[in-house]
This record gives sequence, structure tokens and C-alpha cells, in this order.
Amino acid sequence: MKVNVHAVNFTVDGKLVDFIQERMNKLEKYYDKVVDADVYLKVEKTSDKENKIVEMKVNVPGDDFIVKKQCKTFEEAAEMASESLERLLVKRKEKLRAHI
Repeated sequence: MKVNVHAVNFTVDGKLVDFIQERMNKLEKYYDKVVDADVYLKVEKTSDKENKIVEMKVNVPGDDFIVKKQCKTFEEAAEMASESLERLLVKRKEKLRAHI
């Protein structure tokens, strides 16, 4: 799966990109028709400790899934967002199977 990582207003570390790529590749196990994914990494300028935002957009034929999570670290936010996407993709796959 092709994953585009976009860091807004900062430079992203190579290890973080690899981590996100690995998490996104695991999504293909749940739904194999994923076309590509865009991941946006943002840092909010607030006094909160949870100022890291990860927004994942997954393109599948006929639909787009967008999940946005905010946590203390990008890794934690990416983990939570990919788990939400797993549930969405499994639900979509089950819905498609019900129609066949």
C-alpha cells in the first residue's frame, strides 16, 4: 500500500515514518482493497501535553475513511488511529460480504 506522510510545519523523523508505514501495512490484513493512504502529522501550539495530532485518510474503492486522533506522542496517536481504521475496514468488509 502506498502511504504518503505529510508533516505540517515540522520535519518528520525517519523512524516515525517507518513506524507509520508498518502500522498502515497491517491494515491490508483486514481489508485488501485499500488503494492508498495519506497521514497528516500536526503539532498544536497549546499548553496541553496532548498536542500531537495524527490524521489518517484511507482510500478504498467507493469510499474514504478519515480518522483523527490527538495524543502525547505521534506513535500513540498513530496506534490509536490505525486501530480505529481496523474496526472501520472490518465493518466495511462484513457489510460487503452481507450483500454477496
